[in-house]
Amino acid sequence: MEERREVILLEENVLISFLRKFDENPFVVKVNGREYLIGEGEPAFTVKFQKSIPLSELIRSTSLALGEAYMDQELEIEGDLYEALDHFLGQMNKFSTDQSALKKLIFTAATKRNQEKEVRSHYDIGNDFYKLWLDETLSYSCGYFKHTDDTLYQAQVNKIEYILEKLHLQKGMSLLDIGCGWGFLLITAAKKYGIRGTGITLSEEQYKECNRRIAAEGLEDLLTVKLMDYRDLPKCGMAFDRVVSVGMVEHVGRDHYPLFIDCVNKVMKPGGLFLLHFISALKEHAGDPWIKRYIFPGGVVPSLREILAYASEEGFHTQDVENLRLHYNRTLLCWLRNFREHADEAAAMFDQRFVRMWELYLASCAATFHNGVIDLHQVLMTKGINNELPMVRWY
Repeated sequence: MEERREVILLEENVLISFLRKFDENPFVVKVNGREYLIGEGEPAFTVKFQKSIPLSELIRSTSLALGEAYMDQELEIEGDLYEALDHFLGQMNKFSTDQSALKKLIFTAATKRNQEKEVRSHYDIGNDFYKLWLDETLSYSCGYFKHTDDTLYQAQVNKIEYILEKLHLQKGMSLLDIGCGWGFLLITAAKKYGIRGTGITLSEEQYKECNRRIAAEGLEDLLTVKLMDYRDLPKCGMAFDRVVSVGMVEHVGRDHYPLFIDCVNKVMKPGGLFLLHFISALKEHAGDPWIKRYIFPGGVVPSLREILAYASEEGFHTQDVENLRLHYNRTLLCWLRNFREHADEAAAMFDQRFVRMWELYLASCAATFHNGVIDLHQVLMTKGINNELPMVRWY
């Protein structure tokens, strides 16, 4: 019995020693009935462990070890989850990841078959689930809060209108939406500007909902949605005046960014406008193991510089670059609030572990945007030179 107590105390000391490096803001750790203050000052929250996490797991992947402990209710936050994550994820440079041990998780195949499977694992878990906590537009990307009192719905409408203004649309133009989601952008573009639009997606659920919404609006003559991989675009025989992609390039994979931009280039008319809206990073990195295992398998966040470099190689001229990082922080906090209000319904659809996982996902993403771990960029480009655009800002 005494030997077992010594082992428990040793594991506890190792855990506390590991956590002490996250000391930029004070917090309390509770484990085995004992309390430890990390950092100096009044603690903002408490992390309570039901049992110690082995050092080997923390070193293999800090995010996996802590994330799975939270999902399994072996780790609880006394205080605000977002505030706690905002503290920890602001120090992600202190996280450990053994990329060699996690190679199959971090570096997945970017084949068509595998990427379709990865995309559907996230987006095909049910339209009814997403309708619980997204707004009425079913926009699953960063909103644009023009005013401090904008609702989530208004922010999403603002975002779509802002993108369409940047695209300088005119009646009769052709518009391609790569990764069209549930179709709100295309529908708005058709109703407001009279364009002819095509959307592509790999998600069966999004495809079905898109077609339902298009039919409900009576826009079948103007809009078409296809289940299609972006790599098949050059074979489609179509050419577009405008191309937009919102929150899709994060699923492409680092090795395929040049191919993605080449595919866009091949279906654009000379002088056409291309707007790419994407989560970005300051520098290139492989991604977080917990996010890759439980939320976005195969997901990779590009850096702004590599996207701009590959685009220039394809002859795209960058017209505008805008960072909406804090808008995504606020969008995610709105989603988090909505999700918590419908947590019981989500648990009935899935289970409590799923609810804790999804809450952790939304709160952690909000924290990473707040800390600048990731950004949200909109890049507007022209295919070659376009001297017909207004010299003054049109949006």
